[in-house]
Amino acid sequence: MASVTISASYGARGEQIAKAVAARLGLTFLDRAIPLEVARQLQLSQESAESIDERAPTRGERFVTALAAAGSVSTAPGVSQLPIQDPDVFRAATEGILTSVADTTGAVILGRAAMVVLGGRDDVLCVRLDGPVDARVAQAVADGADAATARDAQRDVDGARNQYANFFYRQRQDDPRLYHLIIDSTALPVESCVDLIVRAAEALIGSRAASTTPPAVWDDR
Repeated sequence: MASVTISASYGARGEQIAKAVAARLGLTFLDRAIPLEVARQLQLSQESAESIDERAPTRGERFVTALAAAGSVSTAPGVSQLPIQDPDVFRAATEGILTSVADTTGAVILGRAAMVVLGGRDDVLCVRLDGPVDARVAQAVADGADAATARDAQRDVDGARNQYANFFYRQRQDDPRLYHLIIDSTALPVESCVDLIVRAAEALIGSRAASTTPPAVWDDR
């Protein structure tokens, strides 16, 4: 089954575009559901998994500390606590989810360094949404963000995503070698970006981008 990975800089309208692509291709959209499933597998609280996932570390020791301190592991009756001492446990769980989805139902996957994990497969299209910093900040403001907040968020969000890719994979998110298609989504309307991605997916993986019913396990509500 076909999949599309989408890596997006802050303000590049990644979620809006990814959801529209998923709808057009009849595929499940995956983003927040991934850390929630990791939390379930590793018996972490939802809050711990999302925190770990969204704020990638700058140093390995910090991540190990964050994982261990997320001692917010489940304490439900009959479920033993699971101390996590190695960030590779978190990485492996995330990779397992991405690979399982790509091997079965397919999906449009936003973030999670999926372009690295699934890159090279003939049934996966890897896309990057980007644009000049000022244009992305302006786009975020146009979408309702406060100007000062958007500027700070751009630094924080882009920095965290780059750290995630570098920490786990020694990769840069803006490396063009990781993508089949790179789009300046500040220069093109959302619908045009969606059209380009859908056409590229159909050209690369053809009829395998068929409609499928999203499995309940990936429901992030």
